[in-house]
Amino acid sequence: MAYLFTSESVSEGHPDKVCDRVSDTVLDLFLTMEPEARVACETFATTNRVIIGGEVRAATDNLNSALATVEGAVRSAIQDIGYEQEKFHHAHLNFQSYLHEQSADIALGVDAGSGKDEGAGDQGLMFGYACRETDVLMPAAIHYSHQILKKLAAVRKADADSILGPDSKSQITLVYDDEGRPTSVYKIVLSTQHAAAASISDIRTLVKPIIADVLPQGWMVADEDLLINPTGNFVIGGPDGDAGLTGRKIIVDTYGGAAPHGGGAFSGKDPTKVDRSAAYAARYLAKNVVAAGLANRCTIQLAYAIGVAEPVSVYAETHGTGSVSDKRLEEALIGLMSLTPRGIREHLGLNKPIYASTAAYGHFGRLAGESGPGSFSWEAIDLVDKLVSAAR
Repeated sequence: MAYLFTSESVSEGHPDKVCDRVSDTVLDLFLTMEPEARVACETFATTNRVIIGGEVRAATDNLNSALATVEGAVRSAIQDIGYEQEKFHHAHLNFQSYLHEQSADIALGVDAGSGKDEGAGDQGLMFGYACRETDVLMPAAIHYSHQILKKLAAVRKADADSILGPDSKSQITLVYDDEGRPTSVYKIVLSTQHAAAASISDIRTLVKPIIADVLPQGWMVADEDLLINPTGNFVIGGPDGDAGLTGRKIIVDTYGGAAPHGGGAFSGKDPTKVDRSAAYAARYLAKNVVAAGLANRCTIQLAYAIGVAEPVSVYAETHGTGSVSDKRLEEALIGLMSLTPRGIREHLGLNKPIYASTAAYGHFGRLAGESGPGSFSWEAIDLVDKLVSAAR
């Protein structure tokens, strides 16, 4: 039976995404000083104020160097997003840091020791997903929602006098046919911060061709199905308009609701935290399954116990689209890479300062190496040949 499905995205200037960017900027700063640093950084942002807190661990000199430069790095990140508003300005906002040393109890369970491999930083379950709806093997609704806002930001940043502000949201509703394939767009919602003098007509004239350029040929909706700034006014935006927190956009970060989510956020967490690294590994495995032609859709679940290196479970589901059994697929996947926290980090090259670029427009569906050496390595499809051979 045909159906409708909707996903949303939010821009880098959305209050929660500002916080994700700040948290990942702090993470990158520590990893630049020390690749094995431990970081769990949370951010809160509101009118002219940014507060960070959390746990960090590094050698004393590296720790002190990072802490001494963290405020400048945070202000630069907010400047790059584009915030120079009267009540949220990168140069004038009040900044406070409450970072402190990592819990010794957590360190005891996680660190490698005599006869013991490095354990997971927490218990939890993580999902990865891939499908054939787009050329990047992502669900179409979230993919095109991201692309609209990413292009909108590029247009804004290219024009010093742009009428657009940093804060925006997109939402796409797609029509799916009886076989679960997206065939057209039903509705599009786009809300974007704008200059006080800009009219809805001005905004629509600017953004309509951007949207049309992102969508597949023939998918652009009629004007009555394109809802631009439905409230009529969006001048006050960013953390001045609504407070932000790290980790509140986990569905935007992943699959737009088209696949399960284990519940853990990504930003601000170093890759010993399996909330992040194992979610990347699960996407990597699922994408390679689909790229190898072994399924049209694939969901992978990994689960961990704190202090234990190996996952407590590995689950694969191909939703009736697989060319081999799900059990055979699970067996093949387990042999392709180490799924311990250290094994994942080493295989995907995660101990690098690559995370600020993940903080907006999705952690998945991006090109491997898109934003620097090693970035988005989990989007590579370099396991295809081994996977086909192992699954026979």
